[in-house]
Amino acid sequence: MSRYTEIRSFALVAEKGSFAAASVVEGVTPVVMGRRLDALEQRLGVRLMHRSTRGLTLTDLGEQFLEQCKQILKDFEEAEASISAQRKVVRGHLVVSAPAAFGRRHVAPHALAFKKRYPELKLSFNFTDSVVDLVREGYDMALRIGEVTDPNYVAVRLYPNRRVVCGTPEYFERHGVPRVPEDLARHNCLAFNLQGGQQRGWTFLRDGRPLAVRVDGDLDCNDGELLFNWVKQGWGIGWRSTWEIQPELKRGELVTVLNEFEIPSYDIQAVYQQQRYLPAKVRRFIDYLRAIYNTPGYWDGEVQF
Repeated sequence: MSRYTEIRSFALVAEKGSFAAASVVEGVTPVVMGRRLDALEQRLGVRLMHRSTRGLTLTDLGEQFLEQCKQILKDFEEAEASISAQRKVVRGHLVVSAPAAFGRRHVAPHALAFKKRYPELKLSFNFTDSVVDLVREGYDMALRIGEVTDPNYVAVRLYPNRRVVCGTPEYFERHGVPRVPEDLARHNCLAFNLQGGQQRGWTFLRDGRPLAVRVDGDLDCNDGELLFNWVKQGWGIGWRSTWEIQPELKRGELVTVLNEFEIPSYDIQAVYQQQRYLPAKVRRFIDYLRAIYNTPGYWDGEVQF
């Protein structure tokens, strides 16, 4: 039993005048309230209340102690309220990681407007296609594309996204359209060359089971935007996210193939470390981006912020 619980129970019994009345407020039995007072008196080595069939009365020491307890409880409540208020104020230093191309196109353009809303906030961004360790590298949050499996992280979906195989109509006219994932072996597949990246294969779903297909091509790099540009120029086909290619799909500059083998979802997510209280700076930035991403026409390039 905590000292705070004992003190709060003592003050409540003194205020209500009986164990029964105080127990209703606390949501426990009168016996429990009596045991709390017994424990407090035993620890202090003094009698705080006289008990009789006619009721409870404070001893002289009990009256003195009650005034001190009231001040302690008041100070505690004020301290909690102060911390809670700080959580609602957006200030401090927000450090964010995001995939390089996504960060440049869909995070950085919105940073200044967010800063204007919260001028006391300092913003730092790191745009990289490497997966960062939020805790070890000191990030408050990250934007991730795809599944988040680390149980130490909370993932909040900002917008649904798909991962698709795509290319220009001209490319498929010259080289044919792959009908099954294994057909990719006959195509020029432009993939990441990051350590642990897409050289492990492009992932599909067949008969309810994941299928990784090794791909190869005569161009690769560690920059997603450069890969995307090569795909748009018809040099090969790519495994790209719909957040990246939606305007080109709408204009018919790119088309998708193997759609029936798509993995179920590859969502845009905000990720942060498991914690009891989420700082206001993180919560507000997540809400801010989610509102933008869910604006009709945003991903088609029809809405500018």
